[in-house]
Amino acid sequence: MATKIRLARGGSKKRPFYRIVAADTRAPRDGRFIEKLGTYNPLLAKDNAERVTMDKERVQYWLDQGAQPTDRVLRFLDAEGMMKREARNNPNKAKPGRKAQERLEEKAQKEEEAKQAAAEAEEAAKAAEEAPAEEAAAE
Repeated sequence: MATKIRLARGGSKKRPFYRIVAADTRAPRDGRFIEKLGTYNPLLAKDNAERVTMDKERVQYWLDQGAQPTDRVLRFLDAEGMMKREARNNPNKAKPGRKAQERLEEKAQKEEEAKQAAAEAEEAAKAAEEAPAEEAAAE
């Protein structure tokens, strides 16, 4: 049986509270679990000791049995010094999506066209200013 150490959501609407549980991977998130290992209350301050509570001995037992922690639980275990979490690097995360890139290209193209039109209008205005001056000088 494949087991995971994961969070099971509790609490009311807009007031989340999580139990850290050992559960079969096929069981629903908030459904059946094998054992409750601790709690996580995200509404408490980050420096509050009661924000994350775990029974470290039982967590270590389940890790020894082959249970895999989820990403969030792995963060908690890393903070406790029980496991090592590798830092992730996703350089594409900050890039806008395909449609947003298309919109940016269209906007840049329109700005370029506006600059060219303004430059042409400026040249025409200069030419118009110089032409009457030449006519007046000729008279």
